[in-house]
Amino acid sequence: MNPLDFLIEPLSYEFMVRAMATSVIAAIVCAVLSCWLVLVGWSLMGDAVSHAVLPGVVLAYVVGAPFALGAIVFGFLAVALIGIIRNTSRIKEDAVIGIVFTTLFALGLVLISVTPSQTDLNHIIFGNLLGVSSAELLQVIILGAVTFSILIFKRRDFTLYAFDAVHAHAIGLNPKVLGAALLGLIALTSVVALQAVGVILVVAMLIIPGATAYLLTDRFSRMLVLAPTISAFCAVAGLYLSYYLDTSSGGMIVLAEGAVFALVYLFSPTQGVIGKYLTSRRRRQTVSK
Repeated sequence: MNPLDFLIEPLSYEFMVRAMATSVIAAIVCAVLSCWLVLVGWSLMGDAVSHAVLPGVVLAYVVGAPFALGAIVFGFLAVALIGIIRNTSRIKEDAVIGIVFTTLFALGLVLISVTPSQTDLNHIIFGNLLGVSSAELLQVIILGAVTFSILIFKRRDFTLYAFDAVHAHAIGLNPKVLGAALLGLIALTSVVALQAVGVILVVAMLIIPGATAYLLTDRFSRMLVLAPTISAFCAVAGLYLSYYLDTSSGGMIVLAEGAVFALVYLFSPTQGVIGKYLTSRRRRQTVSK
């Protein structure tokens, strides 16, 4: 098989074209948001919201509503519960997040187990990228466009909030509103990525691209370019690998992102373990001369 046939063959199937579009959109939106999550230190928050949407998806299935609607409702519910419990008790934020997301996730598992269905609802947990319908792709496009537009339009405010919330307040911005907006965008983005990799792996798409870009540059503007570029490449590569190796498509996408992160972690010129060792070694050799 020549390289051109290798690239074209998967795209001769409509389900692969829809899967490719869904995965690339989800990868880009998740990666852009991940830049702020890494800086703010909200990795666990992304995990919480992405898992908390499960019962909403199941209930949406029960009443015949779009999955995205149920996921959005429970995503915002999780954010609200975390904020209320954190502000009205002495429990620390990490414990509150753990309580809310595990409880809602468990509720989703229970609902799946008792919901009579001719459809295997477990694909919500593990993803069903190759089964994305045209209507679901349209939902991904709309939600992805809304989330991406808000992130880009308000990027300066979100960036200032991430680096110095006190200064943001001093110049007239409301840090609480900006924080709530980011949490809401996590909920929306989780819905987008849910179609691609399922509930369990959403957190990987929300964290790994930003963490990878963070090891490659010290400039946030470059992070916003590097993260979605890397994530989109991994989405395409993972989908092609899953096609030819006959493996889980969502799992391969996340594995591709993990592999790129490992390479950057080891070989990044300024932050990589091996890169820093080689730089230090060259400096010692220069001094010794």
